[in-house]
Amino acid sequence: MYAPERQQQILLLAQEHGRVDVPSLAEEFGVTQETVRRDLSALDKAGLLRRVHGGALPAGGLHLEPGLAERDSTAAPEKERIARAALELLPTEGSLLLDAGTTISRLAALLPLDSTLTVVTNALPVAARLADHPDLTLHLVGGRLRHRTQAAVDAWALRDLADVHADLAVVATNGFGPESGLTTPDLAEAAVKRAMLAGAGRVVLLADSSKYGSRQFARFGTLREVDVLITDTGLTDQQAAEIENLGPEVIRA
Repeated sequence: MYAPERQQQILLLAQEHGRVDVPSLAEEFGVTQETVRRDLSALDKAGLLRRVHGGALPAGGLHLEPGLAERDSTAAPEKERIARAALELLPTEGSLLLDAGTTISRLAALLPLDSTLTVVTNALPVAARLADHPDLTLHLVGGRLRHRTQAAVDAWALRDLADVHADLAVVATNGFGPESGLTTPDLAEAAVKRAMLAGAGRVVLLADSSKYGSRQFARFGTLREVDVLITDTGLTDQQAAEIENLGPEVIRA
């Protein structure tokens, strides 16, 4: 394992357990304690961990963006319920923008094979799930591929989306809240999400409740721009009321 890969795993362990210690990490990765100390020092200098005696703690509210496989395994039952609830809101005909995201990929898998929708997406997993629908018109947005999310981003993607106005956009987010709005870790992906919000008549946001209150690096919208939020029952009555005061209908699946 190369040092960057090991350091990424150390970050994940710190976030999962709230702290990491040098001896346990050395045993976990089969390296010397001195190697672990160098890893922790590098992460501390980058502002991703805070060094303490014998180990390290997560640095404030910073979050390491999870990979696609990791995100797909997180809150899986909730995501399945959210996707099924979203399916009920889709039009039987017309045009649809589908964002990148594991819950949206689950939604794509639920679309009936005889669907006649026109779908525009920048997400390879979403496109792959819809490629065999014979009556569905599928447009795949081009651009640079972000391997972590398998989504097309940057100038080509934005140019494609600038020419689109869909009936409905279904978008995902890494964090949401009444004050923080809609946020994601990557600026390029945030720009694409922003273009999707602007390019649709209605917006449905899919986000499990664990993302409530999470504030990521790049902001791409506000809850006032969302027509419907579909989440799970982990969102409290008070939190749902705060969101609905801003305009969106809240569905807890």
